[in-house]
Amino acid sequence: MPQELPTNGSQETKLQSIPTPLDDSTIVLTEDQALAQLKDGDLTVEAVERISQNSALMKSRKVHMAVAAHLRTPRRIALRLIRELYTFQLMKFALTPTAAAELKHIAEELLLARLAAITLGERITLARRSSERVAGALLLDKETRVWQTALENARLTEAVVVRALQRGGSPAFVEAVSHHAKWSVRPEVQIALLRNAHTPLAQAIKFARRLSAHQLRDILRTSRLPEKIKSYLRKVKESGQ
Repeated sequence: MPQELPTNGSQETKLQSIPTPLDDSTIVLTEDQALAQLKDGDLTVEAVERISQNSALMKSRKVHMAVAAHLRTPRRIALRLIRELYTFQLMKFALTPTAAAELKHIAEELLLARLAAITLGERITLARRSSERVAGALLLDKETRVWQTALENARLTEAVVVRALQRGGSPAFVEAVSHHAKWSVRPEVQIALLRNAHTPLAQAIKFARRLSAHQLRDILRTSRLPEKIKSYLRKVKESGQ
């Protein structure tokens, strides 16, 4: 007896029973799984992009930050994500060791652009915890509590303090720096103070005495101190007082 040919229905049943390989795009990741993947510096660009396109995952602030900071994230995606960050997220991003230097610089630029619009409390927090560049900008804030806090920022450097003094600063700020236990003893800060118009006479005399007559003449040549004070400093130095 001739064998019966299999029907279309039986063929479909056999085909359906064959397992199909999983496509990465069909895998549903949890927040923890996505974060674990993003800790891998060798994660492929495609995998990072898939996570960035997952709207549910990207609602997580942690995932959002991790994608923005990942070195394999395409620049166009990273820039978009950075611009969507809130103030303190920008602060945190700018301090992320693994983020690209260019992107951290952009985050700082966005923060600096927002300083005029954010609250006093937010500026005080930024002054305490932000990068040296942002803290340096806050040294020139009109509110005393802000620049006082920025002066104590652990990331602040001598160069940043010098730049703030070169840009001017309020009389109260300049006086505070001239008496500050950490900054007033730094040679470059002392020179910047001798060039600032608001440095108190007593402190200016103190700093001038630590310089040679030649150094003092060079510094006073470009100083914004009142002429009477500059003349007095020269006389003090010449008399050896």
